[in-house]
Formats: sequence, C-alpha cells, structure tokens
Amino acid sequence: MKYVSTRGQAPELEFEEALLTGLARDGGLYVPASWPRMTQEEIAGFAGKSYIEVAEAVMMPFVDGAIAPADLRAMLQEAYASFGHQAVTPLRQMGDNDWILELFHGPTLAFKDVAMQILARLFDHALKGKGRRLTIVGATSGDTGSAAIEAFRGRDAIDIFILHPKGRVSEVQRRQMTTVLDANVHNIAVEGSFDDCQALVKAMFNDMSFRDEIGLAGVNSINWGRVMAQIVYYFTSAVALGGPARSISYSVPTGNFGDIFAGYVAREMGLPIEKLLVATNVNDILARALNTGRYDVGTVTPTISPSMDIQVSSNFERLLFDVCDRDGAAVERMMQQLQQSGGFGIKEDALAKARACFSADRADETETAAMIQKAQDEMGELIDPHTAVGLSVAAKHRGDPSIPMVTLSTAHPAKFPAAVEAACGVTPGLPARMADLFEREERLDECANDLHAIEGFIRARSRATAA
Repeated sequence: MKYVSTRGQAPELEFEEALLTGLARDGGLYVPASWPRMTQEEIAGFAGKSYIEVAEAVMMPFVDGAIAPADLRAMLQEAYASFGHQAVTPLRQMGDNDWILELFHGPTLAFKDVAMQILARLFDHALKGKGRRLTIVGATSGDTGSAAIEAFRGRDAIDIFILHPKGRVSEVQRRQMTTVLDANVHNIAVEGSFDDCQALVKAMFNDMSFRDEIGLAGVNSINWGRVMAQIVYYFTSAVALGGPARSISYSVPTGNFGDIFAGYVAREMGLPIEKLLVATNVNDILARALNTGRYDVGTVTPTISPSMDIQVSSNFERLLFDVCDRDGAAVERMMQQLQQSGGFGIKEDALAKARACFSADRADETETAAMIQKAQDEMGELIDPHTAVGLSVAAKHRGDPSIPMVTLSTAHPAKFPAAVEAACGVTPGLPARMADLFEREERLDECANDLHAIEGFIRARSRATAA
C-alpha cells in the first residue's frame, strides 16, 4: 500500500514511512493511494469474531508489505489487553433502536486510547533495527494528550511533548497528563486555545530544519495510523447490529474530524453506512461548512465539551481531497485561502458528494446539559458532555426508525465530573485504578504562544539532538 499527500506535492511513501512522517512535507496529510474494498461476504464473516480478529482483517490491507500478520496480531493483543471490557468497544442500548458505542474502556477513559495504544506499538515496530530516535510533538484539547502520553511513556527511542491550552482542559484531563513522570514525557501548557496549540505543531512540522534536527513525528489525528485504527469499531458495531445485511447510521461527536473520517473510510471499504452525522457543539464550523458550502473560521467559544472547542479541523482536508476527486492542487488552493483569508468555498460537485454521506448539526450548551439529565433520568446512564452532543444531534436527525442509530460515546463521564454533576446532580466517580489521581504529583511547564520559544524548549530536552 502506497500513501499520497492530500496536496499532491510530497513523494509517495510506504506505510511505515507515512506513519513516522505524520504530516507530509508539502503540508498535506497522508492517505492511502486507493481505498481497499471488502466484499459483503467478508464483512458478514466478522460475526462472532473477536475485536482483535476483526482489527487484523480491517487493518491488514493498509499495512500490507510492511508488517507480517502474526506481528500485527501480537501488537493488537498487547494493545488491547489493558482495556476494561472484553469487547474493547461494547455497544449499549439506549432506546428501541438507538445505541451508544462505548469507546472509553482504555487506560485513559477516552476513545483516543483505541488508536493510541496500537499506534505506539506500530512506532516501535517501525523503529526497531533502524537505530533511529524520534521526538513526538502533539496538541491536545484534552483526550489526545493523555492517551498519547500513556501509550508512549517510558519508551527508549521516543520523547513526547504535548501542548495543551492552559486552563481549557478539564482537571481530570490535565492530571492524566501531568502526573505521568516518566523522563521521556513533557507537558507544555500554552497560553491560548487548542487551535493555537495545533497551529504551533503544524508550524513545527513545516519548519524543515527543526523537523529534521529532532526527528519530529506526530500522533495527532493528522497521523494516518490514528485514523486506520478507528475504522475497526465501525465494522465491529455494524456487524453486531446486523450489518452488512442492514445499513447503520452513526452520530459522531466531532472536533478534528478524524473519528468520523474513519467512518467514511469504512463506508468506502464497503460497510453499508446509511448516514454519518457530524455532531458539533457551538463551535460549529463543520456543520456550517457542510450546510452552507463555506468553511469560515470563527472564534473558539469555551464549552462543557472542550475536546470539540475547535475551529480548524485538520482531518476535514482528507475528506476534501476525496470529494475533489483527489485533486491535490484544488486542496492546496483551499488551504492557501484558509491561511490567507480565514475561509474558503467548497465547489458544488464536491459538496454534493460530501452531503451524500454526511449530515451535520450542533447542540448548544443548554441542549447538551439537557441530554445529560435525560440520559440519567430516563435511561439510568451517566454520559459525558461530548456523548451528549452526539445523542442530541442523533435525536434531531433520527430518520427511519428501522435503521439502527449508533452514537459514539467518546469519553467516560468521570473525565468531566463538574459538567456532569451540574447537568444532572450526580457526580461520576473515577474507576478504582484512578482513585488517587488528585493526590499524584504533577509536572508541567508553561510557555507563551510563541513558536521560537517552544521550539527552543523542545530542542533543549529532545534526546534526538544528541543521537
């Protein structure tokens, strides 16, 4: 499998190089040169299979030629051994034909664990025998950072630096990052928003001398390995609900567009997905883009669903590339317009292709809180604010009741205890393994929103500079 950049100017790469490179050198994102296809018979054959078995079958076409099946299976088994549910991503019924897909049974209680735990092992496999040392730099609006730190902590060949917006992640999210004291882990609190943090990371990737000097690699969802791992649970959930003999719809709480883009890839691979609902909070640039054809950046509004407080959704570029018939030059023009004027228009034919698969809507703060209370009062379920956004949008776009509607439940409610308690009066407790989280020692550094200062901070601490 070859990988190409969404902007068309970077060289094609094999899987492992695309994995370690992250962001393409032309500023684009890597995607497979073509989407692998599965027959309906192959998909139906997943019934009764374990999550590991389905993951191996779904991921193997993307790593073909780079990783032996036995090696991939061993990595998957190790990655998901720490999950708190045997099904890894179990379904829970919330109504007659309404479900939530629980993606929070990993070590940091968020869906990012599903991808990050296997990503760390894929990195180790790719680096083995190469004598290389990498420096991972990532930005987080809350969950990505803790999942990445947990997955990459203590690894000899990798240093990890995570930028988060100071004061704009929940207390639990911050402490899950800052209480990891391994020598290769560095937390940086940046004055600004998540978009500021993400812009700094992108600028570092586009600073080629710095990038090469420290062996820069990325684990944000700009890294194809993240998206690849998330495709799997669309297949497992759809088959559990009768697919491929019936279609399934999904409502996905959406910030950076990676999780829902994985659903798009599953659909392109042959999974019968009726509709993908882009569920946003009041930071609704994606809903506006899909509904109006204009992608215009606004100001980030802090909400009780902070992982979605985003105005620049990186993975949306991958969708644009596909619906623009893989015209890298067209994507490059849109990205230049975004940088120069803060927005761009989507051509009608491309927009029509996107709308054939996606619908989009938002839930404001009142609706989000009301859904948390409704889930507790009517269903006896505590849900986090991001899941509440997904359920709210699912209710607005329910459609044919015979088609299962699955809302991705992206985080454990205990990651957002204040918001959940304010909405429904119940304080969600942390699992026993995290009961002492607020007593653990913290370590973090604060930096201004300044590229030169942050590059200097990383350069001084990255072991790659001495390698």
